[in-house]
Order: sequence, then C-alpha cells, then structure tokens
Amino acid sequence: MTKKGDIMENHKKFETTIGGRKVLVETGHLAMQSAGSCTVTCGETIVMANVTMGNKPREGVDFFPLSVEFEEKMYSVGKIPGSFKRREGRAGEKAILTARLIDRPLRPLFPKGWYNDVCLIVTTLSTDPEISPEPFAMLASSIALTISDIPFGGPTGSVVVGRINNSPSERRGGTAGDGVGFVVNPTTEQREKSDMHVVVSGTAAAILMVEAAANQASEADMLAAIMFGHEEIKKQVEFQNTIAKKIGAVKKTPEIKQIDEALEARVRSYATSFIEKALHETDLEKRREAEKGVDEMVADQFAAIFDERAGEIAEILYNIKKEVVRNKILAKGIRPDGRGTKDIRAIWGQVGILPRVHGSAIFTRGQTQVLNTCTLGTIGDMQKIDDLTDEETKRYMHHYNMPPYATGEAKPLRMTGRREVGHGALAERALEPVLPTEEEFPYAIRTVSEVLSSNGSSSMASVCGSSMSLMNAGVPIKAAVAGIAMGLVKDKETGKVAVLSDIIGLEDFLGDMDFKVAGTDKGITAIQMDMKIAGIDESILKTALTQAKDGRLSILKNMNAVIDKPAEKLSKYAPKIIMFTIKPDKIKDVIGSGGKVINKIIEETGVKIDIEDDGRVFIASVDEDMIAKAKQTIQGIIFEPEVGQEFTGKVVRILEFGAFVEFIADSKGNPIGGGKDGMIHISKLAKTRVNKVEDVVKIGDEVHVKVIKIDEKGRIDLMNILRDDKGVPAK
Repeated sequence: MTKKGDIMENHKKFETTIGGRKVLVETGHLAMQSAGSCTVTCGETIVMANVTMGNKPREGVDFFPLSVEFEEKMYSVGKIPGSFKRREGRAGEKAILTARLIDRPLRPLFPKGWYNDVCLIVTTLSTDPEISPEPFAMLASSIALTISDIPFGGPTGSVVVGRINNSPSERRGGTAGDGVGFVVNPTTEQREKSDMHVVVSGTAAAILMVEAAANQASEADMLAAIMFGHEEIKKQVEFQNTIAKKIGAVKKTPEIKQIDEALEARVRSYATSFIEKALHETDLEKRREAEKGVDEMVADQFAAIFDERAGEIAEILYNIKKEVVRNKILAKGIRPDGRGTKDIRAIWGQVGILPRVHGSAIFTRGQTQVLNTCTLGTIGDMQKIDDLTDEETKRYMHHYNMPPYATGEAKPLRMTGRREVGHGALAERALEPVLPTEEEFPYAIRTVSEVLSSNGSSSMASVCGSSMSLMNAGVPIKAAVAGIAMGLVKDKETGKVAVLSDIIGLEDFLGDMDFKVAGTDKGITAIQMDMKIAGIDESILKTALTQAKDGRLSILKNMNAVIDKPAEKLSKYAPKIIMFTIKPDKIKDVIGSGGKVINKIIEETGVKIDIEDDGRVFIASVDEDMIAKAKQTIQGIIFEPEVGQEFTGKVVRILEFGAFVEFIADSKGNPIGGGKDGMIHISKLAKTRVNKVEDVVKIGDEVHVKVIKIDEKGRIDLMNILRDDKGVPAK
C-alpha cells in the first residue's frame, strides 16, 4: 500500500504498557502541518494532540503565551450534543479542568524569557467508557511537544493513581507499601471502588503537578500514592525519549529576551536599597504604597529612557524584589508579612449572617476573606451534565467567584474564567467526601464562595467557608473541612529550601510552588500542587504534607470555635423534602396521561415533585402539611390492596349480579386515588338474601368493604361490611 513518497511513509507506531494495559502511540500520519502530532490509543480510547508555534516572540508581553485546549468531541462516545445548535460549543467544566491538568506540568518546562506563541490542542477521537481519556491526553501532549522542534524541557509522564481495598492484589505497574493497593489509570469500575483519585505528573527527576481527591487519606498514604505514580512516570519518560530518538526531532534555538547588562547594573545600583526598605513593611497596604513610591522614583530617575525601556526596567525591579524576599526567607526565616515559615495568619469567622439564605458564613484569614452561602434544592435542581462521561447529573455544586475589587483593582466583571472553574472544582472535591448520601439527605446542594478580599489562598478559604455554611444550613456533614496553601522557596545554587505555611499573594507570585491541601482532622480530602520550577522530590513533598497537616489542624480549631456541628434544623426558608420509593411500573399511574394526575396533585398542594426512573419520589415544599398530603395522595394512587384489608369505597356502577366500588380511603381514613375498584357480588351485600342490588346500595353511596379475593388477573372481590350508627361492623 505504501510507496516511496507516499504520505504514509512517515507513519510510525510505538507500543508500551501503562497500568497493565497496552498503549499504542502513532505519529506522522495525521495533521502533517502541526509542529508535533500524535495519537495515543488505549483500549477503544483514542486522543490526538497537535502543537504549533509562532514564528517569532509576541510583541509587548512579559509572559509565556502558552494556549492549551482540550476538545470533548461528542461523537467520540456516540452522542449528539445537547445544545440548541447540536454542535460542540464553549468548553464544559470537565474539558476546562482537563486543559488545566495538561497545562500545569508543561508550563514550567519552557525556556524562561521565551515568548513565542505555543498552541496545544488535544482532541478526543474515540472514548471507551472504561478508559478515561485524561491521562492519555496528558501523555499525548508531552509526546507531541517532545517530537516537535519546539524548545521544551520534557518529556513528562502522567498517571492517575487509585487505591482499592488497601489490597496488594490490586496493584498495577509497580509496588507500594504493605497493605496499600494502588492502581494505575483505574477503569470506571475500579474508580467506583477507589478511595483515592490522584493525578500525578512530572519528569523522570521530579514531580511537577498533583491533583488529588481522597476520602480522608493519611499524609503517609497520599505520599505513597504520589511516589507510586512517579515510578510509572519514569517509565513513560524513557518511552518518550525512545520515540524522540527514532523520529530524530531537532529543537529550534529559542530567542530569549535579554536584559541590557548596563541598564540592569544602573537600576540595581539605584533601586536595591529602596526596594529592601519598602519590602521591610509587613502591612500589605503600607508595603504597596512603598513599592509604588519606589516605582515612581525609578521612573523619575530614568525619565530620559523610561518610556521606551519601561518593560526592561519593570523586569529588573521584579528580579530585585524576588531576590530580596527569597533571600530574607532563606537566610532569616522571615516572610514579607513578618511571620515565620510555619505561622498561620489570624483567623476570624461568623455564620448565619444572611437571614434569607439557607446557610451562610464569613471566613477571614489575614487579608483573605470569603463570604460563602449554601442553598438547598430539590433533586430536580441537580446540575445536568453533557460531556463524555455516563454521569447525567451532579448533586453537589461549588461555585467560586473573585471580582476585581477583591484585589483592589478597577476592572469590569468578566465571564467565569478557567481559574474560577478550577478553584470551584477543587473546593467541591475537598467537601464531597464528608457530604451525606442522597438517601440520608435528599437535597441538591449548592455552595457559592464570593471572594471579598484576596491576599493568597482564597481557594482554601472558600473550602473553610463552605464547610461552615454547610453546617449553618443544617447539612449533616461528617466532619469539618479546612484548607491551607503551602509555598516553597528553593535556592537553585545552594539547594537550600524553605517550605511556607499559609502563603500570601507575594509569596505565591515570587515563590516556586503553590501546594493546596484540604482535609478533616482525620485526613486529606483534596490536593492541588503546581510548580514554577522543574519539580520537587519526595523529601520536600513529605515536609510540605506534614507542615500542611499541622496548619490544617490549627485552622480547624479556629473554625470549630465558631461552629462545631451542623444546625439541628433547616432554615425556615429552605424546602422540606421527603423521599420514598414506589415500584417503577407505578410511575405512569402517578404521572397520568399527559401529566394530568401529577399536575393535579401539585396544583392542590403547591409542592414540587420529582420522580426518578428507579421509583424514588421526592416531594418538596416549605409547608410540611402539604408534603404529607401529597405523599398520601401518591400512595393512594399506587396502593395495591391485599386480602383481608378493609377500605371505604364509593359505588360507581351497578349490574344485576353486583356493585362495583371504587376505593376512596383506607381503614385509617387516608385517601386513595387512582380509580382502582373491586366488585361486591350480590351474595356479599348483606347477611340475608338480596333480590336486587339497588335494594341495598345505590350509585354514589359510600360503603365499608373488605377484600376477600384477588384473582390472577388482579380482579378484586369485596364483601360489604354492614356497620351500625357508631361505625362498628354489624354482628
């Protein structure tokens, strides 16, 4: 089939094994104009990665313009998109989160000072429901970059680590500590059994990114899971190096933006002492004013050249600030706000501050402040999901908003960005393990974090605020959850390291790591780690986890002083919800033709009714009496009489041989609907012989009956129970 010069002569295939499953990598056969392109196949999951690069550095930028997109193609799972236009639109939450997973470990590995546009697009071509595309999208991205001519310090490997039953027999692709059953890239079935979901990415030498969810895992187990994943990453890196060698990729020499040495010497000579003095201020506002003053002084000093060289001067000032802050931390253990490396900022909180809201809380840590609200809704309020997974709804939703005023900026509000989506998802993961089940608490739950002020760790403050507002709303969560952000300063030359607890914005901006850890007093529920350097080793990771635990426990103590258990009662403004189960084949009876039956119940009671396909019925209202009335009506519609039961009925039809009676109430007077009836044979109308049915009953009469027989076709035979004036059956 292939001839010399044919388009397929560059087609190459490479195979490896990841997590006990065969993985096929193909290059050279698709998207020939990309700088680097490949497909990765595992089972019936196929992802394609394509990367391109701009020809020259982008003008006027001081950041690396990397763009990463993850395209969820609905055809890959045999779905037609649910949108009005029936085509894929703006990326959904899962796609955004996956794009962030791809982006974060790659970004630190590009040359510093290189500003060419790089665009990476990963597309799902086929998705096996049992094999998640995310880890293979991350792998494909690294391969595409590695085989391209784009300057890149990879390759990187990426895996998802799960843990099943703590059983060593479930291990895949490596070994771990005794009793820890780790699984690489778990299938859907394995994920349902797993109490961990840890995404790990890194190079052969170091770990670059961790994104984890866990059911209150210990620090030791979390560290073991991460290092287990790193062993698999080393194999992936070796595999990619083999691919790159066979393809013979040659990297372009990056055009690095250089600072004029003479200008740098002049600016440093003039500004360093002023910057040191400005950064000596521990109060944020005073420090900002002092820094602003230094910037103005430098602008005046270099006025003759400032306009055309403002960017270079700003970069020099940034480098000086970075050196001053980092040196002070490493040499003296003193941070910009005067704290030691392990100190937590002052904490203040309050709950129940919004009277009409189902649950509310304020959580303040230093100059970071979050207002959190909790809203309870019916099961019909769950978020509907339209993505590549089989999941159709999401019961718990956490949304994070940070308006410009939170950092004192004068900017208009914009649409929700990737950062907001990511922070919301992180808090959601942190709280999910402690939420009650749907059976225990039949509500949809939405928490919203409004960041009112931000100076570092606002996402972790939103975790704390959410935990408090959930308790205030009366949601019976299993334990309080707190979060803390850890930072790192590492000297490249000496290797000296400082791990920082509860970082502020400046430490995040000038530091080497943003490591967020959330959990209860029993263990970790969520982690998100990003690096600005080429990764960290096990020793630093262990120190950060241990220090984070100490900080988390301290924060939980402060939170418990404000609220230490869920409220006993829900807000009077929250809907009251009950849940019960009916047989699925009875759903049609409750709904009725064209919804007539259920709509009549809703009209008469004012309740909201949701019926699931499995027969679960949810009734919600602020009026508990109306809930009870609606439940009785539904139970009446679906009731199935049994032999020996007694009922009140109404005569609806008379024939020569008997009377048909429609059930209207049970023996306790609870109403029965649905139009179900039975027949009283003329011989069962009275104790004495009856010549004519109308001699005993007429249409419209209410009678008391007893079920004496139900045949195989469901036909019901009744007996008339004659009663005296006091309602006692006649003897």
